[in-house]
Amino acid sequence: MNIYDIAKEAGVSISTVSRVLNGKRNVNAETRRKVEAVLTAHNYVPSAIAQGLVSRSMRTVAVLMVDVRIPNYARAAHVVESECAHRGYNVLMCNTGTVHSDSMRYLEILSRRQVDGIIMIGSVYSELIDSPSITNLTQRIPCVVANGKLPGCYSVLIDDFAGIGAAVEHLVEKGHRNIAYFKDMGTDSARRKLNGYQAAMRRHGLEPYVLEGESSLEGGMEGAARFLEDRRGCTAMVCGEDITAAGMVKAFVQKGFRVPEDMAVTGYNASLYARICEPTLTTVDNRPEMMGLMSAQLLSSLMDGQTERCASITVQPALVVGKST
Repeated sequence: MNIYDIAKEAGVSISTVSRVLNGKRNVNAETRRKVEAVLTAHNYVPSAIAQGLVSRSMRTVAVLMVDVRIPNYARAAHVVESECAHRGYNVLMCNTGTVHSDSMRYLEILSRRQVDGIIMIGSVYSELIDSPSITNLTQRIPCVVANGKLPGCYSVLIDDFAGIGAAVEHLVEKGHRNIAYFKDMGTDSARRKLNGYQAAMRRHGLEPYVLEGESSLEGGMEGAARFLEDRRGCTAMVCGEDITAAGMVKAFVQKGFRVPEDMAVTGYNASLYARICEPTLTTVDNRPEMMGLMSAQLLSSLMDGQTERCASITVQPALVVGKST
């Protein structure tokens, strides 16, 4: 049964049925009961597509991330989905990978599907800044970037510069002076972390020592092996991710080093990896749940046209002291 049949059986106009379906108040109580009785009798379920065509809104938000299996992204995405659902929006989760052309392909598809808003989780999306069509897209669809920046988009940034700086300060307070840094990604966030490490070292008149490798357990283990070949008297290692820090700890212990007595290690993200590592990692909580919540709330205000309430936000991370330092 369609809306025309309902109107005919209830003896009302199509516009009256539409107002009832959309919860409008300007309908006589008796008329509303008649329409609702017909709807109930026929188990009528309104078409979301038809409603979307009328309202020009599909009540859909798209969430882009590199890989939903990465704990940091998953934690943020879970909160985004919950908050958007609470506000009456369906959520599409999109795993884009790190290739820019794949990200743009997703964005073009979402534009054609008439999504109401987009949240991009991860600083990797800052690299889309040079894509010629990104500005046109962000002018047409409200977008929020979580821990990244794009023209025409509001951002919820994590102060990764300060987060890594806090890890260095903690190690200095513990008496370490030769502190190395393991850079395991090439994103905007990773660059802010590196800058935070270098600035903290300079504040204390210390010489930075930077190694690079992959962001994985194996990458951390391989990085530790290279580091031990040219240790330069270092007694501590700061890592940009928990997973690589856990790999470092594993390799150091296998080589006969005690953590933290012979080598202190810090991670980043306050993830499950930090808690299951033995010893537990001293890490930096970059608060992905707060980032996700603020991103969803910011996007909701943008979609409602409440731009006077909108502003980019910076979230301050916090040091979580474990037993690896």
